[in-house]
Amino acid sequence: MKVQVLGIGCARCQELEKRVRDTLAEMNLAAEVEHVKDLKTIAAMGVLMTPGLMIDGKVVAQGKIPSKEDLKKLLSGGQ
Repeated sequence: MKVQVLGIGCARCQELEKRVRDTLAEMNLAAEVEHVKDLKTIAAMGVLMTPGLMIDGKVVAQGKIPSKEDLKKLLSGGQ
């Protein structure tokens, strides 16, 4: 699984990355986590509001930080 956090590195983006990593560890899931900070790249991915979250190439959230419960659903494939 590839998880991408999309945002320039603000506090909200950092919080999303931390929450994703914590949730993956809690669920004992292996995933490649990447933080994409380049605005042109983020826009090309179709995300106009940060923080954004992509799982395996699909945008699953933007402009908000999903709750840990929502992240668990998203990371387990229940999008």
